[in-house]
Amino acid sequence: MSATRWLTDDEQQVWRAFYAAVDLLRGHVEGQLQRDAGMPHTYYEVLVALSEAPGRTLRMSELAQRCRSSRSRLSHAVARLEENGWVRRRSCPTDKRGAFASLTAEGLAAIEEAAPGHVEAVREALFDALTPDQVRALGEISAAIQGRLTPRCAAALAELDEVG
Repeated sequence: MSATRWLTDDEQQVWRAFYAAVDLLRGHVEGQLQRDAGMPHTYYEVLVALSEAPGRTLRMSELAQRCRSSRSRLSHAVARLEENGWVRRRSCPTDKRGAFASLTAEGLAAIEEAAPGHVEAVREALFDALTPDQVRALGEISAAIQGRLTPRCAAALAELDEVG
């Protein structure tokens, strides 16, 4: 077993500041969506993914990947969105285990109504606090972290799907 690579004092400070910033940003955005649109961010993410998909339809497994969610957690969210009339689910004709989720006209209206407030909350909390150079740097940093973690997280979600 290799020795633990402890964080330096500077790294510890950056880690805590980063974690706090992400946590505060997530809470700010979640609160805005709940207050102004009556939906959690998870539902907003599903609606956005479907609104951007060809024909506003995605296979459930692909929707889970795009939303970085396990299939069982996504299935629960889609069931709630169906209850709201925002999403319609249908079986895949060529694969009995597969299903498609489609954004309804009501779902599109819900996302179009929620988007302006959401975008303003993101802009005010994140982008207005940064210079253009910091925005570029944040994009590069985010891409580097995503590139490193995406394969690991995909494997973990696949494992959850096998178990659940």
